[in-house]
Amino acid sequence: MSRITEFLPFLVPLAIAELALLGYTLYHILTHKQYKRGNRALWLAVTIIGMQFIGPILYFLFGKEDS
Repeated sequence: MSRITEFLPFLVPLAIAELALLGYTLYHILTHKQYKRGNRALWLAVTIIGMQFIGPILYFLFGKEDS
C-alpha cells in the first residue's frame, strides 16, 4: 500500500489532465458537425473506448476539422 502513496503526487495530476482532455474532446465532438475523417458516432466511440489519452489525441490529430 505504501508504494501507491509514493506515486500519488504523479498520478493525481495525470488523472486530472486525462479527465480534462476527455471532457474537452467530448465537448468539441458534440458541438461540431464536420470532421476530417469519420462521423460523430465514430469519434465518440474512439474517444470513450480509448479514454486514456489515446482516443482524444487521435481525434485531435485525425478527426478535428481545421476551422
